[in-house]
Amino acid sequence: MPRRINFAFLLFLAACATSVAIPPNRHGLRVVPDRATYERLARADASKRMVDLATIPGIRLDIRYATEDNFMKRPLYPAARAFLRAPAAVALRRIQEELAREGLGLKVWDAYRPYGITEAMWEPIRNPDYVADPAKGSRHNRGAAVDVTLVDRNGYELIMPTAYDDFSPRAAHAFTELAPQMLLNRQKLRDVMTKHGFDPLPSEWWHYDYREWERFELMNVPLGEL
Repeated sequence: MPRRINFAFLLFLAACATSVAIPPNRHGLRVVPDRATYERLARADASKRMVDLATIPGIRLDIRYATEDNFMKRPLYPAARAFLRAPAAVALRRIQEELAREGLGLKVWDAYRPYGITEAMWEPIRNPDYVADPAKGSRHNRGAAVDVTLVDRNGYELIMPTAYDDFSPRAAHAFTELAPQMLLNRQKLRDVMTKHGFDPLPSEWWHYDYREWERFELMNVPLGEL
């Protein structure tokens, strides 16, 4: 009996060693504030490790928030980089491999987004259909959402209903007054993404959430520190 008690006590100590206390912010959300905290969480659970999407063969990056070519009209990221949690990155790799067999591929516009950037984006828009409310946080903040489109073998984008970050009804999946090829391309992207574990955001044809997003903490670790 003493041995069992000691073993249980050791397990308790191990759990305490890997737990991370994160105080709530003004919205009552617990947001990982820095790389050190993130590293402790990732060491305890490898699925929480962020993966650089540039390491996936064939994927193209066009990180608009690292430029002035975005709805905020200013760079929001210090570098054109994109990250997802490990399981989501594995799923995206499988999508890219499947598309490549058809002469197609993915272009990524955005993935992990620090929480502070979501706060900045909310102010001029304040519409939860298009920008996450900081009171709830974004699945981008969890490293579990990605903004993507389809490209051909030469990297040219397939025609879609709208440009990226178009805040109009045309961007919604339910909008059908479109050219036939737009409908086909949007459905092609939706089919391959949902097949591999991502769900579409109804108001944005480009935005997909990894289905296990609840497992991952909101984060405010700067992109340059990952």
